[in-house]
Amino acid sequence: MILPPQHPLAAGRTSDSRLVRAYRGERSDTTPVWFMRQAGRSLPEYRELRVGTRMLDACLDPAMAAEITLQPVRRHGVDAGIFFSDIVVPLKLVGVDVEIQPGRGPVFGKAYADASAVAELTAIDPADLDEAAAPIAEAVRRTVAELNAIDNGSGTATPLIGFAGAPFTLAAYLTEGGPSKDHLAARTLMHADPGAWRALMHWTAELTGRFLRTQVLAGASAAQLFDSWAGALSLADYEQLVAPASARALSFVHDLAYSTDTGATDAGATDAATDVSNGTGAATRSVPVVHFGVGTGELLGAMRGVGADAVGVDYRVPLDVAAERVGAGVPLQGNLDPALLAAPWPVLDRAVRDVLARGAVAPGHVFNLGHGVPPATDPTALTRIVELVHEAAA
Repeated sequence: MILPPQHPLAAGRTSDSRLVRAYRGERSDTTPVWFMRQAGRSLPEYRELRVGTRMLDACLDPAMAAEITLQPVRRHGVDAGIFFSDIVVPLKLVGVDVEIQPGRGPVFGKAYADASAVAELTAIDPADLDEAAAPIAEAVRRTVAELNAIDNGSGTATPLIGFAGAPFTLAAYLTEGGPSKDHLAARTLMHADPGAWRALMHWTAELTGRFLRTQVLAGASAAQLFDSWAGALSLADYEQLVAPASARALSFVHDLAYSTDTGATDAGATDAATDVSNGTGAATRSVPVVHFGVGTGELLGAMRGVGADAVGVDYRVPLDVAAERVGAGVPLQGNLDPALLAAPWPVLDRAVRDVLARGAVAPGHVFNLGHGVPPATDPTALTRIVELVHEAAA
């Protein structure tokens, strides 16, 4: 499916942005930078806005979700907005009983840890999300309209990244009925009842894939699939019992493409994102997809294999080592240790420069953290990092 001409990628507003170029394996004037969880608790303006509003209510309020997404772009000058949402939002939208409890996380009305419970859950048609996600589409449209007017110095509009949880991470919460340290219920179900596990993973893949697709169709210029808990798995279990569902989720974005004029900026592009000439001086490109997981150093190659154009790396694996694991020609995202955000500036300065140096081995690099921004982070530190990344790569 070709994106409509008014989409930021199709209209050329973000197709040559630093971020999108890096995701398709190109280097630009400076390394792009954004932070996972940049829209949230580290910002005083976020805390002020959220007073008296529950997390999921904030996610489903288009005006509030858009404003929260925009806050760090205005404050820090980052090269992308990450859509403010939560991985359980699509579950909430199709009627699953879930709330986010402060200090604990997503808590469900029941656990879906056996065949009968899974059958009850999967009786919900994931296609119901397409209509129920209207507030999400509206929030994205509002956000993109504002981002189109924000030039962060690259001469293009600031792109928005869509966001969704990977099927395994959703399943890990669903089978436990809430957060878990070891995700034992999910790991048990996948072996104790393979049929129920396949049904659960197919359902979560369909649901989260549609959630990503909604965001891209509404104006997001890239999509990130976030697998918080895949690090609990062996490589064999991931490849056999999880990766196919992640690939299915990403398929909902892979068929979305846009036409663009080829030119000098395309020189040296890798095959990280589809770029097919139609013989008329234009090219059809797919929307770039990023896959990130926590504690997934042993899974990086397999995570790229599910259909990711770029791979996010957490803080446990240096980027030059990650480059060897994912294979040649793959753009990387990451991977400053979030703990260093509270370190003295000389320590943080050295760490940022080290990440940039190691990321230089990849054809494209998007500077980020190796996980999310801690709530206690001084926002000034993030702003200084953005300035340093831009200056160091200039």
